[in-house]
Amino acid sequence: MARKLDDVMAALPKARQQRVEARAMELATLKDLRLAAQQTQEQLATTLGVGQDTISRLEKRSDMLLSTLRHYVESMGGKLELVAQFPNRPPVVIEHLGVDAGPDHKPAGAGRRARATA
Repeated sequence: MARKLDDVMAALPKARQQRVEARAMELATLKDLRLAAQQTQEQLATTLGVGQDTISRLEKRSDMLLSTLRHYVESMGGKLELVAQFPNRPPVVIEHLGVDAGPDHKPAGAGRRARATA
């Protein structure tokens, strides 16, 4: 016989319920973020200047560019931060990833390739 998740959760000790809820928050999806911001796919699509179908596809992807994710989060009023965590060291916030550096920016090694082919 099938059991409802709410019934299973209610049967767990309070400490276990809290751990399960904390872990569930770590696994938030883009859809969860959008719903928490109380926005529809249509509203977010309008903000980003894309179609609703594009938002639907983004929310189903498991891999995307950091710039795409940053635009998605910022369009809801949030800020995307990427943090690298290493054993026995404090976390490091990685900045400027997924940010357009402008027309004068050259990717690392671009000059080397240009000279090598010249």
